[in-house]
Parts: sequence; C-alpha cells; structure tokens
Amino acid sequence: MVHPEPLWRVRMRLWRKGLGGTWEAFWESRLGPIGLGLILFFILLAASYPLLMRFYWNPMVYDPVTGFDFEVFTHPSEPSLRHWLGTDPYGRDVFSQLAYSTSREFALGLLAAVVTVVIGTMVGTAAAYYGGFTDTFFMRLADLFLLFPAIPILIVVSSAWPLDVLQLAIVLGVLGGFGPITIVLKSQALSVGVRPYIDAARVAGGSDFHILRTHIIPNVMPISFLYMMFNVTGAIASEATLSFFGLLNVRMSWGLMIDTANTGGYLLDFAHYWWLWAPSGLAITLFCAAFYLVGRGLETVFNPRLRKR
Repeated sequence: MVHPEPLWRVRMRLWRKGLGGTWEAFWESRLGPIGLGLILFFILLAASYPLLMRFYWNPMVYDPVTGFDFEVFTHPSEPSLRHWLGTDPYGRDVFSQLAYSTSREFALGLLAAVVTVVIGTMVGTAAAYYGGFTDTFFMRLADLFLLFPAIPILIVVSSAWPLDVLQLAIVLGVLGGFGPITIVLKSQALSVGVRPYIDAARVAGGSDFHILRTHIIPNVMPISFLYMMFNVTGAIASEATLSFFGLLNVRMSWGLMIDTANTGGYLLDFAHYWWLWAPSGLAITLFCAAFYLVGRGLETVFNPRLRKR
C-alpha cells in the first residue's frame, strides 16, 4: 500500500525549490551580492564593538561618548596603532564611535522600514480591495504625504520635540507608510484582486479578512519587501541629516560624528582632518548603498523581465 506524502513535506520541498531559484536569480543580478557583502561587513563592524570593549579596550579611553585618552597630548589626533581612526576634538576614539553607531543605524533603518511596509501594505491592500470611499480617502492622503517633503517636516518636528532613535523610526515609518509605497502596493493589489481564485474564494464564502490575509497580502509581500530595502536608505539619510543639525536625542551616530567635526570648524580644513568626517561619511554612503543594491537585486528576482536585460 502506497502512503501519500505528508502535506508539510510537499510544502517544504516546494519552498526549498523556490528558495533555490530565488537565490540563484539574486546571485546572478550582480548588484545584489555586492550589497549583501556590504551588509555583512557592517554586521561584523557592529559585532566588533562589544567584543573589543569587553576583551581589548579600556572603557575609560574607548567609550564613544565619555572616553578620553590622557596619554595622547593633542586632540584631535591622527590615526595610529592605539587609535585606528584617530580621535575627535574631545579625545574620543573615532573607530569606537563608528562601530558603536553601526548597530543603532541598523535598528533605526530596519524599524523604520518595517513600520513603513506594515502601514503601506495594510493601507494599499485595503484601498484596492474595498475601493469607493476607502480608496479615495487613502489615495488623497497619500497625495498629501507626497506633497510635503519629509526632511523639512522632520526638522520642524525635531526642533520642537527632540526625537530619539525609536521615535524617529516611528515618525519615518508613518511618513513613508502613507506615502508612495501605498500607491505602488495598491496597484499590485488591484492586479491580484482580479484573478480567478479571488472570485472563487468569495463564492466559497471567504470573509474579507480571510481573502486579504490569505490571498492578497501574501502576493504583494515581495514588492513590500523590495521597498523595505529602499526605505532603509531613506531612514539612514534622514537620521544623518537631523544629527548633523544636532536635532536628535541620540548618544552617538554617524551624523553626530560629522556634526562634531563641523562644530569645531574642522570641516573647513577637511583635507587635513579627514579622519573626523571621512569614516562616518563613507559609512553612511556604503550603508545606504548596501540596502539599495540588495533592493536592486531583489527587483530582478521579483520582476523576471529584468533578468533578460
């Protein structure tokens, strides 16, 4: 007697097959693996900070905020074996600041992107599925968010209420979630909503919540995940801008490192004091580029027409 294969095994086999094809397409995109490599580099950089502080560095010297090296006579000091990227005007180790800030940048970027995707997915699919007043209301709201630039709004809000990392991530997520991602995901949800299995689900007695959760949202999630990568870059750029103006309530960040150099007037002689701005500026650029390149790689996965180019 032949026993049928359990359903969970069938699903697992199909999932592995689909994952293998997805990874192959992602790897062939060329841009995606570069971005993934950069992300892995920043993960290692973030992980190095607690390890160095525990086993190698003296917290009195290498704390990114309160540290000070009394054995170095002049600050800022150039890179050396003792301070790999030199010290800032307050005698703090630049590499320690860079590594410490990396995990905070990850938290900010990913949290803001998740909030954006959750709001955009819920609003976009609801507008596409229900139509009528719901569609009109959310689309006009999206137009309103598109009308006002995010950075000036963030500057005004941060000037009145200094934001920490969590609050900034939520504000960025809300601004992004009700913006262009809603329009994009609504279009994707509309294309899913006209497929025959949606009508079959309605005929079978499926509730609106069941149809949205089971059939529509899973089909727009690839696009949501794609835009999640792009939203990380926007969140990091926004944080760097606000930190540069000293408008955030953060302990240390890449933008704040550049602000420290600017406040001391060292950006006027940027070529001589390059270690005060170049590491953090390069980190911001590469971090944003990493998630952008991963997004471009995922774009070739989710849009098969791009693979032929």
